[in-house]
Amino acid sequence: MGAPAPCSVSAAFWDHLRRLGLQDFPCGLGSWNKSRFNAHRSPRRGQPGLGPNPGRQEEAELLDEESPEALMELLSDQHSPWALPPDCSPQDQHLRETAVLAPELVRGSNIFQVFRSLRITGKGVEEVDKGLLQFQQLEELILSANQISRITSANLPRTLKVLELCCNAVGDLQDLCTQPPPELQHLGLGYNRLCGPLQDKYLTADFWPNLVSLDLSFNNFTDLRGLVSQLSSLQKLRILVLQGNPLALIPTYRGFLVDSLPKLSILDDIHVGPDERRQFHGLARQPELIRSEARVVVSVGEIKGVPDPSTQQQLEVGSEAPVITYSYCVTYEFVEEGDIKDGSSTEVTKIHQSPVVATLGVDSSAHNTGETESQREPAATEEPRAHAAKVFVTPAKPWADTIDCSYRKEHTARDLVGLKSYLAAGTIVSVVEEKVLSWPVDADPEENAVTKGKAKQGLQKDSAKGSVPRDKQKQKKKEKEKEKPRELRSDPPIRRTLGTGRVTLETLLTTEDLVATVCDFGILITEQPLQPPSLEEKEGKKGKEKSKKPTAERESQASRKTTASAKGKKKTKDSTEPEEGRGLQPVPLTVQFQLQLLRWPLATGTQSQESVATAVGETQ
Repeated sequence: MGAPAPCSVSAAFWDHLRRLGLQDFPCGLGSWNKSRFNAHRSPRRGQPGLGPNPGRQEEAELLDEESPEALMELLSDQHSPWALPPDCSPQDQHLRETAVLAPELVRGSNIFQVFRSLRITGKGVEEVDKGLLQFQQLEELILSANQISRITSANLPRTLKVLELCCNAVGDLQDLCTQPPPELQHLGLGYNRLCGPLQDKYLTADFWPNLVSLDLSFNNFTDLRGLVSQLSSLQKLRILVLQGNPLALIPTYRGFLVDSLPKLSILDDIHVGPDERRQFHGLARQPELIRSEARVVVSVGEIKGVPDPSTQQQLEVGSEAPVITYSYCVTYEFVEEGDIKDGSSTEVTKIHQSPVVATLGVDSSAHNTGETESQREPAATEEPRAHAAKVFVTPAKPWADTIDCSYRKEHTARDLVGLKSYLAAGTIVSVVEEKVLSWPVDADPEENAVTKGKAKQGLQKDSAKGSVPRDKQKQKKKEKEKEKPRELRSDPPIRRTLGTGRVTLETLLTTEDLVATVCDFGILITEQPLQPPSLEEKEGKKGKEKSKKPTAERESQASRKTTASAKGKKKTKDSTEPEEGRGLQPVPLTVQFQLQLLRWPLATGTQSQESVATAVGETQ
């Protein structure tokens, strides 16, 4: 059983040194290099004429040692058992080389003087302890991907210029800002748990007078104007990273920062040029445009690969047969918001449940098994999503080879933290089929009987008079039936999911503003309906039962049966397999889906947020 993970920086440091084996061959001091580092050897040792055969004694001693070149080769050769892994850090390589060429520098307390940079990542460190103060020359400290939640600045060397704490659990900067290193130039706090406005006050020149670079990416800062008012005091700040914060979803985010911090050179890893400064000039003086909300446009295009429902429908003869209609729609999730602004021209159903299966009562599998709603287990037992979401449904469209949804909807989200969570998790997109059975509505039986009796008496009178021929009576009856459409009663719709999948939206948390994809749900395999027996087949069965029929007649019926069966199978074969020579291939079920985060690419001093959003929408 392995040793427990270290919980302090010092423990992780010494554990790492032991793994490097700096005191073991080919590093450190030993018989393999002792003559080069023996400070107590006689200065006259090895000179000719002093003592019995001194030259031979020195030669024998050197034969047991390895040259520095040979020892270094053992460290660099990838086939050597002492070679470091290919993914080891440059710091580890430097330490091993130092332990070969100058092993006395890595012994005891001397090792602390070697370090200008210390990198301890992914070691489960929870505490930054006082042991770091022994590194009196340390300028760079990288403690990324650990479990640090609080840092006491008194335990940090005063010589630090770079402090990287990315991917930890830091949620409070108070202890870090008690006695911060005065010469710090870079502070990396990305992917932590910081949120404003309580933490904004620690990001000023009072604590970091020499800060040049600041990384606050992927935290939970929401107050854009409040944070910028604090950052504006950092006169030496040139590099700023804020992407991944909820405030970065605001349309005017970048323009407001560029105009508010004129000395910035790089924002979110993108160079700030003079053209951009001119475009956004004056935006910082228009706080009414800095609304704490985000605007998102969802578009759904064409659906392809939906099987023709008429091939699956049995044609029944008789007045009692229902009228079956099929329609198709696309559902997607969007973060739940109390006030949604609808920018689309079509009405959209808003369903206050999540996920899709809980809302529509449909099967969440990629390919539906054909079960009805009553046969399926309730979906309420599924785990809820990390964010509260609604399911939106596009208007239903009838079947076609290519179903064009032509759907566009604009959402306004005021819960920026919830929107960030939604984008990080992605959205679920589904193609849903809706089947409706409609039945003819019969008139009241008593009323129907009276009507039929009167109609019969009228026909008898007319027939006796000879005024209206019977053929014309039938023709008039058909015309009346055509003029008056039959009233239908529709059953509750039967819905099933033809395909469902998750669309990744995480890139919208960086500098991207558009995710456009084609969701591919694969080829739908539908069961072909059983064909009813043909007339020839029925006659063939009767012929087998009646053995008295002549052999020639039975053969004739068998031949007709074979021909009819071949014709019946041809349609089924054409619906599942391409006919030879045509080159038809099954088409996978796909749907075009697009989600755009509206940003402000064309900012001017007088341009309103609405007009910019409209311009963005027109450029899709």
